[in-house]
Amino acid sequence: MFVLEITYTASADRVEAARPEHLAWVDDHFANGTFLASGPKNPRDGGVILALGDDRVRIEEMVASDPFIVAGIGEYTITEFLATRTAPALTEHRQQQP
Repeated sequence: MFVLEITYTASADRVEAARPEHLAWVDDHFANGTFLASGPKNPRDGGVILALGDDRVRIEEMVASDPFIVAGIGEYTITEFLATRTAPALTEHRQQQP
């Protein structure tokens, strides 16, 4: 599993102008089952996404296609972790330690 944290590197006006394309990109990844949760950070200097996956290269390629990244509006920090404990609703996503 991955925590994807984007930090904006451009003005709020540029972020807002690109937001519809970014949200469509996010919706596509919810639809294909890659994203579990997402939302803005507080303060609103970026956002966080919880993503399923076991291939960091694939996640990095996916993040590179985010319209915010393509437009030069933000930078991602990608943190991989093992979700060994979850809420009951996420039981199917629990992972085992190697």
